[in-house]
Amino acid sequence: MRVRLLIMILVLSVSTTLVYANDQDLPVQAHPATDFYEGWQLALQLWTFHKYTFYEAIDKAASLGVSWIEAFPGQTLSQDNPDVKFGHDMPTEYREKVLSDLAARGLRLVNYGVVGLPNDEAACRKVFEFAKAMDIKTIASEPPDEAWDMIDRLCQEYKINVAIHNHPQPSHYWNPDKVLEVSAGRSKYIGACADVGHWMRSGVKPLEALKKLEGRIISFHFGDLNKFGEKEAHDVPWGSGVADVDAILKEIHRQKFNGVFSIEYEYNWETNIPEVRQSISYYNQAVAKLKNTSWKNLLTADLAHCIYNKDSWEMTDGVLTAKGGGDIWTKERYGDFILDLEFKLDKETNSGIFLRTGSIEEWLHSAIEVQVLDSYGKEEISKHDCGAIFDCLEPAKNAVKMAGEWNRCTITCKANKIYVVLNGQQIIDMDLNLWTEAHKNPDGTENKFNTAYKDMPREGHIGFQYHGHPIWFRNIKIKTL
Repeated sequence: MRVRLLIMILVLSVSTTLVYANDQDLPVQAHPATDFYEGWQLALQLWTFHKYTFYEAIDKAASLGVSWIEAFPGQTLSQDNPDVKFGHDMPTEYREKVLSDLAARGLRLVNYGVVGLPNDEAACRKVFEFAKAMDIKTIASEPPDEAWDMIDRLCQEYKINVAIHNHPQPSHYWNPDKVLEVSAGRSKYIGACADVGHWMRSGVKPLEALKKLEGRIISFHFGDLNKFGEKEAHDVPWGSGVADVDAILKEIHRQKFNGVFSIEYEYNWETNIPEVRQSISYYNQAVAKLKNTSWKNLLTADLAHCIYNKDSWEMTDGVLTAKGGGDIWTKERYGDFILDLEFKLDKETNSGIFLRTGSIEEWLHSAIEVQVLDSYGKEEISKHDCGAIFDCLEPAKNAVKMAGEWNRCTITCKANKIYVVLNGQQIIDMDLNLWTEAHKNPDGTENKFNTAYKDMPREGHIGFQYHGHPIWFRNIKIKTL
């Protein structure tokens, strides 16, 4: 009986551990989506960067801190593959690499369009098969009227949406009444890809259109324009134009919308990143007033809530840069949290990210450090390489990119567990309770810390280290647990 009871306890213990390790609320194996409004997916329609290759465009999307992208067919894949175009005609080997490279950046391909869906089942099925393979949820299109019965059937078969996009008049779907006509009586997979900017170019008031389409809005191509009712109107940073972005967001909030906002910024094509970043900042502040946000920026642009030697760090265009003169710390203390950020190294850079620092003055013996180091290409991995819990636990893989490239890093702290995901790969799964002695690791090696890691503070300041080498951080976001 005792043996049976012991087995049951062990099984329950293992089961609990597995559930905990795979808890969907803990991004222990992949980078999380960091949307400020839970349920609204802020995406980047890559047409915003259509003058660049697909890979250049997704790097720009990653630099803006979005988690989702909407791709369009026909964009040159990369400078290395100028003859390959992104889309449903792309060979399988390129599709698999795209998905892998998106995951490393923490990006997800969620929408695809605007793409043609003709009255030809074989041609349409090819697009749906591509969407299924790439885990795309919504296809944006402007199909002919006679194709809808077949398209709706495919939507239900594949469980993939088709969102009707509205180019400006005289295009077929410029008027929301036409979208309603086509959607009537059809499945939940048919609805609107509401292009707010094109509505305004067509003289359609966005608020009126949104109220009319309530219950049939699947996704957005979102923008703010400098003028209403003119085809030549161009995009401006959100909140500075005539769209009344606040009113639109409030209306969609009232409708309990759940879906994708694709930023489509069609102006200043080669220099629009600052304006897109400004739009994202406006959006994040606006939605925070509508709903309690799960994610927030760890630092403000003026670093007002930080402890550091003045002029030793600066935040410019969303990038935190070390200028020398010591580390930088949050005034606020954090216990259980998910910290998501990007960092870029120079050659031989040595830096670190400090977690739960009990005392800034005694940081060495009261903080847990995730090592940030230029260890690219190193074969033998140590407790001092990039992603390690410094001097205590080596990373499972050497996942850091070469100097000069941005790295995506997610650190999850919950009770005695610490996880690190670097460039889409889980490299740390640490149980602090296994470090029971000062100056000693569970594998018998020594560490420099006067405090056993099981006794380290479970809440404290977050810090970024200046160790005499160039280091850059950006898109630093946190979610408290």
